[in-house]
Amino acid sequence: MARRPASISTLPLNALRSFEAAARHLSFTKAGLELRVSQAAVSQQVRALEESLRVKLFKRLTRGLALTEEGETLQPVISSAFSQISQVLDRFENGRMRESIAIGVVGTFASGWLLPRLGSFTSSHPHIDVRIFANNNRVDLGGEGLDYAIRFGDGAWHGTNAERLVEAHFTPMCAPDVAKRLKDPVDLHKEVLLRSYRPGEWAHWFETVKCRQPRMTGPIFDSSVSLAHAAAQGAGVSLLPVVLFSDDLARKRLVCPYDSQAFLGSYWLTSLKSKKLSPAMKAFRDWILAECKKKRPRSA
Repeated sequence: MARRPASISTLPLNALRSFEAAARHLSFTKAGLELRVSQAAVSQQVRALEESLRVKLFKRLTRGLALTEEGETLQPVISSAFSQISQVLDRFENGRMRESIAIGVVGTFASGWLLPRLGSFTSSHPHIDVRIFANNNRVDLGGEGLDYAIRFGDGAWHGTNAERLVEAHFTPMCAPDVAKRLKDPVDLHKEVLLRSYRPGEWAHWFETVKCRQPRMTGPIFDSSVSLAHAAAQGAGVSLLPVVLFSDDLARKRLVCPYDSQAFLGSYWLTSLKSKKLSPAMKAFRDWILAECKKKRPRSA
């Protein structure tokens, strides 16, 4: 009767571990040191595996080992399997599995809102590893392997769920020395107006204050963080969301020369409709929505 081929259920785990270590080191001695067993024990385990598979996995040379064709085929598969097992086991801590969540965040929201508060989430959910990826509002949830993306706009993105986090009311901001020259909106006609890559924002604000928009010639930036930094350096006047620059306003790095604000959109928590919420995703969603409902003191 023909002998049945070995299956994964019949192969001894210790033999597979011995083979994997020996294949990496090409040495039974070094594999034994890694596994804390003798060279003879590794050799015996490998031989048992070869007998089960009925193939030779190593060429036993005078000075060391070399993998046979069968060994070269088996080695990456076994190494990958042990690596995956190790990664999963590393996630267990104090009787609970660690989870991770990947979040793409528009840079302005990350620096002006999320990062100052993130410690409260990590302290209350120590078993969740949060991975933050900053972007300039252009993001591909599926292609980038993200669980969530926090982005700015009207909430209408195809194939995604969108939950409003905070509304963004924009107003001119500048360095204190520049603000001294600004008494009326028309005074902005004499200043450099720093612009976002999103067109029409300044036009919306000038329409709100019923003032004619000047000819726009200022530099264009791809993030509000850069706009704020340039304005604080005295390079011009930026149109920025008040809610995300409260710290700069409190420290007087930036000031608001006018009270008028224009609503230009909101920041949203978005996820793919096709993606099922993991426990980590649900925990983050519940936390951030609760944080956004908290009343914050108004900035000066």
